[in-house]
Amino acid sequence: MRFMPLFSRQGKLRLQKWYLATADKDKKKMVRELMQVVLARKPKMCSFLEWRDLKVVYKRYASLYFCCAIEGQDNELITLELIHRYVELLDKYFGSV
Repeated sequence: MRFMPLFSRQGKLRLQKWYLATADKDKKKMVRELMQVVLARKPKMCSFLEWRDLKVVYKRYASLYFCCAIEGQDNELITLELIHRYVELLDKYFGSV
C-alpha cells in the first residue's frame, strides 16, 4: 500500500497516511487528482480503478470516501476488507463514523 486518503463528498481531505516517503508538493497533487477521479465516478461503478501505475480501491461510508492506493500485484478484495475493518475500528472508537 502506498497511501490512504480519507476525504468528504465535497472534496475536503480529512485524513491521510503515506507509507512511502513523498514530497509534500507531490502528495498534494496526487491527492487532488485522486479525489477528482473518485468523486467523478457514479455510485454504481466498480470500487476498483487503475490510476497512474497504481490500483485504487475506495469505498464510501456516509459522506466520507476511504481510499487505498495499492501496488499492481496487491489484492483488491483484501484491501476492500481492510477498509471495512478500519471503518469498524473508527466507529467503535469514536462512536459513529
